[in-house]
Amino acid sequence: MDWITSILYAPAGPAYLAMAFALVIWLGVKLGKVKIGGIALGVTFVLFVGILVGHLYNTLVVEPQVAADPAFADSIKAQNQIINFVKELGLILFVYCIGLQVGPGFFATFKKGGVPMNTLSVGMILLNVAVMLGLFFLWFYDSGGTQGENAYNLAMMVGVMYGAVTNTPGLGAANNVLPSLGEHFDQLPALGNGYACAYPLGVVGIIGATILIRYLCKISLQRETEQIEREQEADPAAVPHHIYIKVTNRGIFGKTLKELHTFLKRDFVCSRCKVNEEMFIPNGETRLEEGMKLLLVCAEADMEPVVTLIGERINESWRKEINESTKYISRRLVVTNPEVNGKTFNDLHFSTLFNVNVTRVTRNGMTMFASRGFRLQMGDRLLMTGTEENVDRVKKIVGNEIKHLEHPNIGMVFLGILIGVLVGQIPIPIPGVEVPVKLGLAGGPLVVAILIGAFGYKMNITAYTTTSANLMVREIGLALFLAGVGIQAGATFWDTVVNGGYHYVWMGFLITIIPILIGGVIGRWRLKLNYYTLMGLIAGTYTDPPALAFASQTAGNDAPAIGYSTVYPLSMFMRILVAQLTLLLIIPLL
Repeated sequence: MDWITSILYAPAGPAYLAMAFALVIWLGVKLGKVKIGGIALGVTFVLFVGILVGHLYNTLVVEPQVAADPAFADSIKAQNQIINFVKELGLILFVYCIGLQVGPGFFATFKKGGVPMNTLSVGMILLNVAVMLGLFFLWFYDSGGTQGENAYNLAMMVGVMYGAVTNTPGLGAANNVLPSLGEHFDQLPALGNGYACAYPLGVVGIIGATILIRYLCKISLQRETEQIEREQEADPAAVPHHIYIKVTNRGIFGKTLKELHTFLKRDFVCSRCKVNEEMFIPNGETRLEEGMKLLLVCAEADMEPVVTLIGERINESWRKEINESTKYISRRLVVTNPEVNGKTFNDLHFSTLFNVNVTRVTRNGMTMFASRGFRLQMGDRLLMTGTEENVDRVKKIVGNEIKHLEHPNIGMVFLGILIGVLVGQIPIPIPGVEVPVKLGLAGGPLVVAILIGAFGYKMNITAYTTTSANLMVREIGLALFLAGVGIQAGATFWDTVVNGGYHYVWMGFLITIIPILIGGVIGRWRLKLNYYTLMGLIAGTYTDPPALAFASQTAGNDAPAIGYSTVYPLSMFMRILVAQLTLLLIIPLL
């Protein structure tokens, strides 16, 4: 058994570290699937297993060995340096993949309804900080104590806050900034300990406070569901609908479909026409004739104006005729050509050049109407109609090479990470703050990934990854980060709990629920938000997937997901930024 001993007593060796991370992640993921009260912690349980492993190793190996050979402490320092690297690399991968995922829709969240919801979300984030600072000054701050002691307690409370709001990237950002404040403030274990103390009740508190809002505001779930249905009927989503129309309006006789688009200012696609019962696929130059029959695809909200202008709706179905036709086909093509990424249908001229019409676009499982200004992304699935020959021509343009999507563009991903790390190190001076703020290893890659996701097509940057690949890399990164934090924090975690750490549990619970109750009441009474949307907003503000899962299960519709996605990007960015600002602004004043 000497070979096992040699591994345990070489803490900076690759064998020990690989085994430690593998054991912690495997066991943590396995135990994270166990539901307690209907809630599973998921990959976050890796943190607690890491703390246990770190505590056992410190108690059984490190302390006896250091007592016998003080030089062994140098090996532990080397071990911590390696763990720091693995931990930060995991954090970078995690936040970068999040940025790529939310980037394409990030700026769209500030459309109608997005600004007040994001304002409420930012207010709740600031309330988290306010409650945390209030508890710190009431409970821990000692005006006669040393700056180092007060700084340690503040670092601990920042860790408690991020455990209370279940936000791991914010914890990483706080970890990044402490060493820059000097050797007295290098309190990385303190953050991990505080996070671990507050996290369990943080998950429960988010869901519990959301339920409490329902009773405080006397909300009926049935009425909320009916409201959602009424809103959908009053403002239908831009999903594609097929309508058959006969041209009877004399005012448009002789006009082309292109001219009709310009005059009507509504998006529609004419996929097929009939003249004297002969079917063909039109293009923008096709002229309308009296009695011509059209098969149009448009958004539900545009149906009535389109029918009114063209003529009269007819009760026909050409489905059987189209299916039996050997001349025209319908086919789904996948965008895999990087040169098409970011272009609109206006740019590509499929209808004019190839006499092929695109009627629907499917993205991430959602079907959308193919308007002329629709901007394509890698992985979009296009439903088009035309002759087989012309569809094959369009196929060469869009790519339709599924294997290209399955092969990740790993070089571009790491180029983005490189730029993100550099951006994260740019000092941002703030008046009155001695140490400049930095986006750090969490914020820099996140910002760059969001920008690449949103505007990368303008610079011919394609960082597309499949949903499964993005999730895989993201989960690996998060698991590495949590395992590293847990292993390092485990050495001092037990002492923290014994010496008053139980206070961090109830403090974290207050940090969790107070902002939710205040923000929830404001969102309900002031912003008049639907309860299901409000549940998603709260989950997004706290960047908490379990809370979103609970909200979606309760609602049975997409309202929680809409609320979540509307505030999630800005909330994630604010969580990362606030972590640094809190420490940089407060510690010099202690």
